[in-house]
Amino acid sequence: MQPISYKRHRFPAEVIRYAVWLYFRFGLSFRDVEELLAQRGIEVSYETIRCWTLKFGRLFARNLRRLQPRPTGRWHLDEMMIKIGGRNRWLWRAVDDEGVVLDMLVQSRRDKKAALRLLRKLMKNTGVAPETVTTDKLASYGAALRKLGLGERQRCRGRRCNNRAENSHLPIRRRERKMQKFKSDGSAQRFLSTHAAVYNTFDTQPHLISRRGLRIQQARAHQAWALATAAAG
Repeated sequence: MQPISYKRHRFPAEVIRYAVWLYFRFGLSFRDVEELLAQRGIEVSYETIRCWTLKFGRLFARNLRRLQPRPTGRWHLDEMMIKIGGRNRWLWRAVDDEGVVLDMLVQSRRDKKAALRLLRKLMKNTGVAPETVTTDKLASYGAALRKLGLGERQRCRGRRCNNRAENSHLPIRRRERKMQKFKSDGSAQRFLSTHAAVYNTFDTQPHLISRRGLRIQQARAHQAWALATAAAG
């Protein structure tokens, strides 16, 4: 775990951590976070909050990923079209069978090369080869998996076979609308990578567990956030 340095910042670490958490955890704009902090007597501009999210967001996300348990080997891959700067881009995403976001990649194409890039990145970051890979009927997936010698592990049984990945697009669509589209490929990649780490940590799925179990999971999530954002001594 890499401690975070908050030196040379006028505001204390607690305020910075809270502002960044609000922005990535909920569907809030920078001005929304500014107003919430102002209600608590903390006068900080939305531009300062934006700078905090850029500087600390990726550092927090890196530590959160280190704290997350090892994902399962049953992957679900899908791609969704997003509009960035008036141009169509493809957001390639991978989740496991429990809905944990494994990785995502903004690319301009929807072909074998793009699918291969996602798969190689996944295998490098997770350190394992998948047990199964569920996809839609896009031929690029099959070609990329065969290239890696994993063609027999692909699963594609029809229209609804990949609902796990399809449903995981919903939080991104909500943020995309709130942000009034992404402004560039790089900013989209940075935001979505950080958002995925925070989403994985705080996605407690309350409809599937008891009230007591929910409180335990929430406490663990906040403990993980405290560890990931701890200040350097």
